[in-house]
Amino acid sequence: MPYRRLPNTDLSRISSLEAATKMEGFREHGDLVLSYRTTQDALQFLIKFKKAHSKYINCHELHLKSSKTYRGEVNTARMYVSHFVQVLYFAVQRGELKKEILPDYGIDPDNFIMPDLSLEPAIVEWGERIIKAEEDRTRKGGIPIYNPTIAKVKVHWTIFKDHYIEHDQLRQNSAKALDEVTQMRPQADDIILDIWNQVEAFYNGLPQETKIEKCKKFGLIYYYRSIEKKRKLAAEQQNFIDF
Repeated sequence: MPYRRLPNTDLSRISSLEAATKMEGFREHGDLVLSYRTTQDALQFLIKFKKAHSKYINCHELHLKSSKTYRGEVNTARMYVSHFVQVLYFAVQRGELKKEILPDYGIDPDNFIMPDLSLEPAIVEWGERIIKAEEDRTRKGGIPIYNPTIAKVKVHWTIFKDHYIEHDQLRQNSAKALDEVTQMRPQADDIILDIWNQVEAFYNGLPQETKIEKCKKFGLIYYYRSIEKKRKLAAEQQNFIDF
């Protein structure tokens, strides 16, 4: 016997609710299959659920679109900040710059370890730190570091930082919209289950295939097990041959 299964995606939930609400006022032998209260409650929820789902899709797509260019900006900024710190280390090791300047860059003068720039907040922090320190030093007459210059580093770091704030906001918007949809799913499932129970109960006395076809009009979803699919197909083929 085929079994029913509640929708497991938001689109299928919407589709099931739309099917049921479109049958508002439908009667069999003068009797309502679904009460007006049931269909009205379902319709009101459906409007809110579709709106929340649409909002999430829009936020998610904006976040994905932003990610396409943002990833490159992150990698470029990370590379320039990292290269500048390496060149700074080399200049100190060669004696071109005194190691006493390193604390101004946030670097331990006795520990030449590259900063961990794997996370984006670290790129923001280290970029801001070395740009300020280098600009302050050269403003006082210090010899600027080249290849890369701090101006070049600043250009790419600023592009990244501006989009970092924007991208993080888009991520938060997407997460918030998804959370709103997630919280509505249990209610959607409860409404769908109530509709399905009412519809099946109304058609309970009919032959199985007739009952299934009528229930499907209200959004019920039925699945046949593999063995049942084979039997159904064989029966349909046999009927075709007999005809």
